[in-house]
Amino acid sequence: MRKNILCANWKMNKTYSEAQDYFKELLSMDLPGSQVDIVVAVPDLFAKMALDESEGSDIKIGVQNAYPKESGSFTGETSVSALADLGIEYVIVGHSERREIFNESDAFINEKVLAVFEQGMTPILCVGESLEQKEKGETKKVVNEQIEKGLTGVQAEDISQLVVGYEPVWAIGTGKTASDEEAQQAAAAIREKIAELYSQELADEVRIQYGGSANPENIGSFLAQTNVDGGLIGGAGLEAASFAQMIKVAGTHD
Repeated sequence: MRKNILCANWKMNKTYSEAQDYFKELLSMDLPGSQVDIVVAVPDLFAKMALDESEGSDIKIGVQNAYPKESGSFTGETSVSALADLGIEYVIVGHSERREIFNESDAFINEKVLAVFEQGMTPILCVGESLEQKEKGETKKVVNEQIEKGLTGVQAEDISQLVVGYEPVWAIGTGKTASDEEAQQAAAAIREKIAELYSQELADEVRIQYGGSANPENIGSFLAQTNVDGGLIGGAGLEAASFAQMIKVAGTHD
């Protein structure tokens, strides 16, 4: 049985004091941590504070990016080894904003996936199609290619720890969402591809999140789909009360 996982991706939002207030508010709420894995992916600047604030709670801390080298002349980047040493557990990899704005290739994203696994952290590998690709009927083709290239060289013993974030690019921050059926079909295609690359048994252990304008009102219908195991939450995860509401919904879905 796969345990649901909800991850709030803050992106480049909040000041330090606002981030502290968020954790204080979230931690004051009764959250079903035994039923759902709760992750908050903060900007690197807030990572140590987030770890300190959430210590002893059910909240796990992630970050939104990492550089796939242990050290070197990479001005402005944060290494996977530094994040692991700090105590970070999850790293978002391959988000469409990284692919599009920062021109990250599938090969570079794959380097990150391998490096995150090597350091004992869990990658949340994001995949998803553009509106143009969707309209051409290429959703399955696109996500399959991103999965295959993103997982090149990943060992079978690591794959069950993988989290995949299916985020249709056309739904991110637009207020548009995929239908329940579209999310289910894409997640099923992702699981089928992983089974092809590894085995059905391992594919059945991988958790697949839906992301793209998910909110407290629609998250339950996504989680009701057999291949959707959580949400990668953008705007609705920026408010502690809203995210907590989604966590409670996720805790009621097996």
